[in-house]
Amino acid sequence: MPAIDIRWILDDATLAACCSAWRERPFVALDTEFMRVDTFYPIAALLQVGDGEAVWLIDPLQIGDWSPFAALLDDPAVVKVLHSCSEDLEVFRRLTGSLPQPLFDTQIAAGYLNIGFSMGYSRLVKELLGIELPKDETRSDWLQRPLSEMQVRYAAEDVQHLCEVYHELDRRLSADKRAWLLEDGAELVAAQYEVHDPQDAWREVKQAWRLNGQQLAVLRALCTWREEQARQRDQPRNRILRERSLWPLARTQPRDSVSLARIEDMHPRTVRQDGETLLRLIAEAAALPAEQWPQPLPEPLPLEASALLKKLRVVGQREGERLQIVPELMLRKKVLEALLKTGYPSGPYTLPDSLRGWRRALMGQALLDTLA
Repeated sequence: MPAIDIRWILDDATLAACCSAWRERPFVALDTEFMRVDTFYPIAALLQVGDGEAVWLIDPLQIGDWSPFAALLDDPAVVKVLHSCSEDLEVFRRLTGSLPQPLFDTQIAAGYLNIGFSMGYSRLVKELLGIELPKDETRSDWLQRPLSEMQVRYAAEDVQHLCEVYHELDRRLSADKRAWLLEDGAELVAAQYEVHDPQDAWREVKQAWRLNGQQLAVLRALCTWREEQARQRDQPRNRILRERSLWPLARTQPRDSVSLARIEDMHPRTVRQDGETLLRLIAEAAALPAEQWPQPLPEPLPLEASALLKKLRVVGQREGERLQIVPELMLRKKVLEALLKTGYPSGPYTLPDSLRGWRRALMGQALLDTLA
C-alpha cells in the first residue's frame, strides 16, 4: 500500500486556507473521532478530511474559529462523503453549528447498489477495494496528546479509503439512485436540525401508552427534568435517571425515599443526589388538574395487524428487487405502522407524512391499493 500523504492542521489560518481550497473540489471525504463516555454531548477529538490527494488531520483542540469549515459544510457545490454518519453529524453540529450538505453516505449507497444493508466500514472497504483495514482504534483515547502512531495511521487510512470507496460507488450509481441517496442524506441532516423539546421526551418511553392521564403528567415531568439535567450537566441521560425507572416511577408515584429506592433499576446515587427533587416533581405533577394532563397515547397496533404489515412489506420488497436495492432501504417499519394507524382496521387509509420523496412517488399508490 502506498504511503499516505498526511498533513496536520493546527491553527485557524491553515484551516481557513484549506477550507478555501476544498471548496474548489467536487467532493471531500469526512470522518471524526470523538469521545462520549460520561458526557451528553460528543467531545470532538480529531477531524479527518480527504480531498483525493492528501489526508488532512484537524486537531479541534487547537482550533478557535470554525466558520471557514462551517462554510465548507454548507457549500452546495461540494459533496460531503461520510460513512454511517449519524454520530459524525452530531459532532459537526456541536463544533461548527453547521451540517454537511449535500451528503453522500457510503453505507446507504451500498444499500442502493444491493451490496449490503448497514455494512460496517471495514467490510465495505474489503468488498469494494479488497483491502483489510487495521484493527479498530475507536475505543482508544482520542483526546490524548500526542496521538499514537497507530491512531494517526488508523484515522488517515479511514478517510483515504473513503475517497476510493466514494469513487467506486459513485461510478456504479445510476442518476436516479444518486439523487435518491442525496435525498436520504438531506433527510438525515434535516433530522439533526430538528429541535427536540424536553417537554416531549415522555412520548418516547416504552409502554407509556399503558399509563393514564395523571400518570402521564408525572412521566412528562420526570422526562422533562431528566432531559434538561442531562444537557445542563453534560451527562448521559441514564446517569441522571435510568430509563427503566421512568415508567414504574410514573405508575407507582413513590412518596418517600425508601419507596423511591425500591423502584426498578433505581441507582442509589440518584436517590442520594436527586431523590428529594424527584419526590417533589412526582408530587407536583400528580396534583395537577385533569385539564393539564397529557392526552393518553394511542395503543400500538394489535398482533392481528402483523398480517397487513407483511403484505405492505411485500410492496417494498418487490420494488427493491426490481430496482436492485436492498429491501431494508425501501420501506421502514415505522412508516408502514404509521400508514396502518391512519385507518386500521377498516380504513380508509391515507399516506403518512413520513412516507416522502421517491418512496412516496414509486410505492404510495401500491401501498394504498394493498389496503383497499
